[in-house]
Amino acid sequence: MSAEGGPSQPVWSAGRLFLVGMTGSGKTTVGRIVAGSLGWRHCDSDALVEARSGCRVVDLLERSGEAAMHAAETAVLQETAVLEGVVVSVSGGAVLEPGNRALLLAAGPVVWLRARPDTLAARVGGGEGRPLLDSGTLERISALDAERRPWYVAVSQAAVDVDGQEPEAVARDVVLAFERLRVAGPGS
Repeated sequence: MSAEGGPSQPVWSAGRLFLVGMTGSGKTTVGRIVAGSLGWRHCDSDALVEARSGCRVVDLLERSGEAAMHAAETAVLQETAVLEGVVVSVSGGAVLEPGNRALLLAAGPVVWLRARPDTLAARVGGGEGRPLLDSGTLERISALDAERRPWYVAVSQAAVDVDGQEPEAVARDVVLAFERLRVAGPGS
């Protein structure tokens, strides 16, 4: 809590790491591996939204709409942005909200798990249980990727390509990028 009694404002910290990227890029799987490598805990923003709302993200989206889902994502990001010793796998669409982008930039190192749309389409299949993917079509994923890619670039200090890589190899690359960012500090 801040001195005024409100929530603490995030301060860039090398004691936390945020992973951003499209659905299917491997944020949750890689996040768990990276957290284990660092001896930290892992938080998945979608899982936290589901725990707080009592329903699946896709159901929250259908029942309450995109604005409610984004508000829930923001609340979870605010909660995790002040933690230490944590790797946070950020919901793929969280970067669409300007406040979330500002929060990520202020809170700590952000690594983008970058993937080609054809890789993402192969990984998500029919898109079942994934918000905004009524089908796993390459066209739909390509459109989402085109919309979000500039925001992933804007919030991340490093990008790791996941195409053709096993999660363990991606995690090693993320840890290496994170170590460079830790040394360089904010604004790197």
